[in-house]
Amino acid sequence: MTIYLDAVWALNFFLDLMLLMLTKALARDNVGKVRLLFGAFIASLIVPISLYFPGSFINGLLGKVLYSCFIILCTFGFKGFYRMMKLLLLFYFTSFAVGGGLTGIYFLLTNPVSVTENGILTFNKGYGDPISWLFILIGFPIVWYFTKSRMDEHAGEKIRYDQLCQVSIQINNKSFSTMGYIDSGNQLIDPLTKKPVVICDEVFLKNWFSEEEWQQLREANDQLALDRIPEEWGNKVQVIPYQGVEGKSMFLLAIRPDQVMVDYENQNLITSNVLIGIQFASLVKDQSYHCLLHPQIIKLATIQSA
Repeated sequence: MTIYLDAVWALNFFLDLMLLMLTKALARDNVGKVRLLFGAFIASLIVPISLYFPGSFINGLLGKVLYSCFIILCTFGFKGFYRMMKLLLLFYFTSFAVGGGLTGIYFLLTNPVSVTENGILTFNKGYGDPISWLFILIGFPIVWYFTKSRMDEHAGEKIRYDQLCQVSIQINNKSFSTMGYIDSGNQLIDPLTKKPVVICDEVFLKNWFSEEEWQQLREANDQLALDRIPEEWGNKVQVIPYQGVEGKSMFLLAIRPDQVMVDYENQNLITSNVLIGIQFASLVKDQSYHCLLHPQIIKLATIQSA
């Protein structure tokens, strides 16, 4: 049997390169092209190693896992154990996804299984068959592109759902605008009124309060002393009980707004059936947004204009 080592090696190099490119795309990593080429070259060395040293430790299960770690290190470098494991699992995920896709298409288009005269189940064609290699050359880029496009589409859908948008809140006939973040993890609902709760930070909410009023509100929150709530805000502020991440019962001061308007995908969504939870601190250090929107707002609000 004649083995064209250069052809097999080159094919393996390009396949590994595409897998590493897909891993980079899914990890949103900024590694350069040279590192990708170097990583693919290291990965392709498994071909001559397996051929000339068939009994090598690398050909075993543990050896392959360690060699995969070496490939990731050569390609992406080491910036922490967690990142290393994330990239390694993504590398295996892309390998299994593309390899599984190729196998599925191959079995769909062909009938590689047959029964011999002796009743033995066999495969008609092996991986060394020229047709199989041609199939890999054509099918691999197709499956690779399909996998990447589907993952990009999924990421795009998530970004559209968890995104920044303009928010205008009206309280006591005074309206102010800020940037809000549609947080899919925000599932806080007032157990009494069943209204969804929008969280706003003090940077934004101070627009409606004087310094003295805000200080009184903070004391009411810290001491659970509702009598400290400013008198003119007594009919607007309420207490929401909720369970914290540690399972402890906690309380949140909330304001009943006149209305909340969200500019979402070129539509003005308006609702008054929400509560504004008070965060006595900034939501994010970079001040990119001051409001955590409840996802139910997108579902339940009225569309004013398109």
